[in-house]
Amino acid sequence: MFSDMVFFFVYYVVGYRRKTVKENLELVFPEKSSEERKRIEKKFYRHMVDMFLEMVKSISISDTELKRRFAFTNMEEVQKIRTMDKSIILACGHYASYEWMNALQLYGLEYRGFGIYKKVKNPFFDKMAKDIRGRFQGELISTVTATKQITRNEKNGILGVYAMIADQSPKINRTKGWTEFMGNKVPVFMGTEKLSKELDMAVVYLHVEKKKRGFYEATFKTISYNPAEEEKFKITRDYFNYLEQQIYSAPEYYLWTHKRWKHRNTPIPEDAKVF
Repeated sequence: MFSDMVFFFVYYVVGYRRKTVKENLELVFPEKSSEERKRIEKKFYRHMVDMFLEMVKSISISDTELKRRFAFTNMEEVQKIRTMDKSIILACGHYASYEWMNALQLYGLEYRGFGIYKKVKNPFFDKMAKDIRGRFQGELISTVTATKQITRNEKNGILGVYAMIADQSPKINRTKGWTEFMGNKVPVFMGTEKLSKELDMAVVYLHVEKKKRGFYEATFKTISYNPAEEEKFKITRDYFNYLEQQIYSAPEYYLWTHKRWKHRNTPIPEDAKVF
């Protein structure tokens, strides 16, 4: 009930980023009618508010309740990679619930858990983000220091699961990779592929489904056990293929408030790689 009331305020009163959401849906789903896109839009805002309140609830939710609400279907896949004595890059998207995936730490893994996040400028909110997201035995690493810390951990024999949300829009001067995402060519982060190849880390896509309000189910889909042996760009392309499939299947659970396609009309640099 509280979430429904917040939705009404956010959607109808404040109108938080409604223009951005509308433009994104028109761009990605031009074949759908305006009525269909409007239904997706409203469903998305209800989900977004649900997820925000779930994030706040993380402060007080019990271990047992979190495991009940965010379940993993194939933990044996993680254990299989553990027997290979390899760390894991857990490639995630802004889809369904990415706030509760720290429930993974409650399953007694023989790994240390790390979340890669973008530091918040406001010290108070940055500390709150760390407290919430790092509560379940996990450790947050800033995107600024991530590469150095992961490399150091690997050299020191510290095996970890590193959760990375890899579908954000990078600055043009910070990437040389471009690919098609939801029908539009955009620049993409190549860090997951680069690190996994250099440090011999397995890459796994976290496929999260919203089963009903407040309940999620996650499945590990391995992209590569041996990234160094993969063709260039395959890991990144496979990641976006998995994410696209989920968005097309249930678009209301993607984070449409992000300006993910803001560089679609930017001329692609001559030295960029398009794949």
